[in-house]
Amino acid sequence: MAEQKATNITWHEGNVTREEREKNLGQKGCTLWMTGLSASGKSTIAVALEQVLLQRGKHAYRLDGDNIRMGLNKNLGFSAEDRTENIRRIGEVAKLFADAGMVTITSFISPYRKDRDAVRALHDAAKIPFIEVHIDLPIEEAEKRDPKGLYKKARAAVAAGKGMGFTGVDDPYEAPEKAELVVPSHKQTVAECVQVLLDALEKRGLLKA
Repeated sequence: MAEQKATNITWHEGNVTREEREKNLGQKGCTLWMTGLSASGKSTIAVALEQVLLQRGKHAYRLDGDNIRMGLNKNLGFSAEDRTENIRRIGEVAKLFADAGMVTITSFISPYRKDRDAVRALHDAAKIPFIEVHIDLPIEEAEKRDPKGLYKKARAAVAAGKGMGFTGVDDPYEAPEKAELVVPSHKQTVAECVQVLLDALEKRGLLKA
């Protein structure tokens, strides 16, 4: 939990309710949190889902791990502490987007269970739907894909006795224990994965106000 450093501040309540925003948009705000190993397909699925939702007239926004690190979180590295702060910040941003009535789609490795649980608790406290999605790809399959060459680089670093703190190689990935959805991306096409997520949103009544 981040320490509150600012003093002499007071929450300023607005006059517009979340329900009013959702009615105006014709949908309910929520966060769809995709977690999984690098190369599992999180970003690819997120891009496709966002496009399908907008084609259906829904309001959605995608928050991508690498993209966020080029702006909001550009001052964070990959230490355990920085990873925790990375997820804390994006959890707060996702909550704001969802509170505004957006279907918020995040694609972050988010390797530590306690960090994801903290984001869930943040949403629960605000009564905002939070759907954790494990994009489940075995490490062996992820290393075969390796589109950015990161696994190869990490293995070489470990072999040289240096290491680089890469998730799944020399830094742990703690898979969700109670994710709302588990999507085996090596067994389904991108379109099939997207349909699973769409079905989950529709089943929960989030695509209509």
